[in-house]
Amino acid sequence: MNNKEFHTFRGYEMIKKNKDYLTPSMEDYLEMIYRNCQEEGYVRINRLAEQLNVKAPSASKTVRKLSSMGYLNYKKYGIIQLTPKGEMMGAFLLDRHETVEEFLSHIGVLDTVLLETELIEHYLSIDTIKNIKILNDFLVSSPEILEKLRQFKAYYEEEK
Repeated sequence: MNNKEFHTFRGYEMIKKNKDYLTPSMEDYLEMIYRNCQEEGYVRINRLAEQLNVKAPSASKTVRKLSSMGYLNYKKYGIIQLTPKGEMMGAFLLDRHETVEEFLSHIGVLDTVLLETELIEHYLSIDTIKNIKILNDFLVSSPEILEKLRQFKAYYEEEK
């Protein structure tokens, strides 16, 4: 333990922060905007607010912030579109979400998989996401191992 440097949760957040720091909420907005833009090429504030279960003024404030950071093109009362920077970040955020969701499904989280994914995804490093993705790919390419995991889990739950 001597070579490990521990921090509080807030301390780790401060280490990560820079001028382009996205809060978890901003990441959720950008991911949802990306999802919409993949389907229609744009999204409007009211639709985005509805999808994220927030009020339109809150959505508008966050969209303006993301726009000022260079992730979006947005004019008041207009449509929201991604910049190339926003497209790249949105693709990453959606991939991260899907990677965590797939992992949780593999380990048997079913009823609360969306909730758990949303709670976890914002706090994982790129390296951790990469390794989870490798594990997911391994499990999918080795169905016999995935089945052994399911059997072991069922046995474990019976014993406990």
